[in-house]
Amino acid sequence: MLRYNKNPIITPAQVKPSRPDFEVIGAFNASAIKMNEEIILLIRVAERPVPDQDKYRVPLFDVKREHITFLEFDKNDEDCDFSDSRWIRTKEKSYITSISHLRVARSKDGLNFEIEETPAMAAANQYETYGIEDPRTVRIDGRYYITYSAISDIGITDCLAVTEDFKTFQRLGLVFHPDNKDVVIFPEKIEGKYYALHRPSTSVFGKPDIWIAESPDLLCWGNHRHLMGTREGYWDNGRVGASATPFKVDGGWLEIYHGATKDDRYCLGALLHHETRPWEIIARSKEPILEPKEIYETEGFLGGVVFTCGVIPDEEDIHIYYGAADTSICYAKSSLEEIMGSLEYYEK
Repeated sequence: MLRYNKNPIITPAQVKPSRPDFEVIGAFNASAIKMNEEIILLIRVAERPVPDQDKYRVPLFDVKREHITFLEFDKNDEDCDFSDSRWIRTKEKSYITSISHLRVARSKDGLNFEIEETPAMAAANQYETYGIEDPRTVRIDGRYYITYSAISDIGITDCLAVTEDFKTFQRLGLVFHPDNKDVVIFPEKIEGKYYALHRPSTSVFGKPDIWIAESPDLLCWGNHRHLMGTREGYWDNGRVGASATPFKVDGGWLEIYHGATKDDRYCLGALLHHETRPWEIIARSKEPILEPKEIYETEGFLGGVVFTCGVIPDEEDIHIYYGAADTSICYAKSSLEEIMGSLEYYEK
């Protein structure tokens, strides 16, 4: 895997806040797609209110008023847990200290991006009151479908939107119930059905594993099956999830996925799905194909994280746009041969 020597390619400082009383603390986890001669990223932009000396302000989307409102917490309130900068925890519930939206960035060379100054999609309904996160984009029949996580106090759901130009976006609604994340759709029908990878919530018995579902129309999903779990003693023993849109290779479908250790060190690996039975895994990375080593990956808002939502394959190389330390966007590439050669095939 070859990292770009000028990483990160997009940092929070390059992104204009959506409002003057906000600051951008993260520009990361972007979907990636090639449209005509452009590379288009749909970036997760995390913002928070400009810090106040005496209080914390938590941003929330007010459904009735249709705009952002704030909850305020005294920094000396002993009934609140402020120990994790990502959260404020009270006796009743937890709140996210930032709110995320999606922002478009465009590039001719795939490395230098022009970032739009306003959100492409932002919180807009009761399922998105804490923001929207981690988009994945797939091109199907000339249209671009976007799955994204919607966060609210009623759970984490996955939603679907569609665009033809990355200028206007149509919401198609919820496609996976709470709690669920990491929904990635295959780019074409397989044996007459659409397939998607997802990660449902865990119970006291289950773990954060990857599941697969099927659909006749991209909206109604069923026949859910457990696909793949964590592995004790490996780099993905804590959790696994789908990352980027799968793409066809000789022998099946290649999926770049993420895995984390039990202490939340996130790496990337690869899966090879059967060509016509995508619920069957043929091979899997024994070792990570990309792991946090550089300072921009080990230090940041959440250090020790590499996480992708967007991969663009061409005839020879796989171009990976990945979030680093939940802070910035970086670029790396690998030959298809290198990744395929790293897979460990299952015994038949």
